[in-house]
Amino acid sequence: MDLQQMRYVVAVAETRNFTRAAERCSVVQSSLSHRIASLERELGVRLFARTSRRVELTSAGAAFVAGARECLAAAGRAAADAAAATGVVRGRLRIGVIVTTAAVDVPELLQRYRAQHPEVRVALRSARSDDLAAAIRDGDLDIAFLGLPESERPSGVEAVVLDHDEHVLVVPTGHRLAGAPEVTLHDIAAETFVDFVAGTPARAQSDQAFAAAGLVRDVAYESGVVELITGLIAHGLGVALLPSAFIRTHAADDPALALVPVTGGPRRVEYLVWSRFNPSPPTRAMLGILGVRDSG
Repeated sequence: MDLQQMRYVVAVAETRNFTRAAERCSVVQSSLSHRIASLERELGVRLFARTSRRVELTSAGAAFVAGARECLAAAGRAAADAAAATGVVRGRLRIGVIVTTAAVDVPELLQRYRAQHPEVRVALRSARSDDLAAAIRDGDLDIAFLGLPESERPSGVEAVVLDHDEHVLVVPTGHRLAGAPEVTLHDIAAETFVDFVAGTPARAQSDQAFAAAGLVRDVAYESGVVELITGLIAHGLGVALLPSAFIRTHAADDPALALVPVTGGPRRVEYLVWSRFNPSPPTRAMLGILGVRDSG
């Protein structure tokens, strides 16, 4: 058994297709299939159930993949640590980002990181804040940028506050409130709303503000895609409360939208989070660029 065989098995498990797995691993399919078959003979178990159209892990295969991922991660970490000992940062950095990140210009940050550490490969994942925090705790991500209501704080991870922000009301330019100097939650409670999906931290920021004010609102449209939210607003289908720092940067020049300050509206805190357990050299390098002293 060797690491290459483990890589092949993991690739097939993730793609559920031998051809796509071979493409991912830059090897001919026959070689990949032969190496996996050889491993199955060595282990004395079938790792995959195969038909002409489907490939699925067996129970033995699922158990093997879990251990293989740990071995591959450990091997990658060993190589990165060895390189770091010579002053060279190598390896892989996995970053999680919410769709409304505003406290950090991620492309500009990665440009600076790349200039200093060109041998690090970066994988970006966009998801909701609670899922990103869970991925950090599970070791599936190295760092993440989150946005949470003021009443919440990331748990089980190292965290630093990047920014505090308040929401603004986003309305179509022909709306009765477009151009208003400011509004309150009572002023807009009867509006039809577009918002993030219920149960997400992004949605909770507005839900908690309305609940605290004793108000109920109608959320007619839900989406996890900001561009779709603003598109629905532009077509007159509703209004939304969105983080001001993000929306002023991404939609301030959109002639179809108007932004209105909100008194007593939702507020959020943006965080940088990472695992407190043995951060990798690429992670430590990113924390250094962000000016964060790692306490893990």
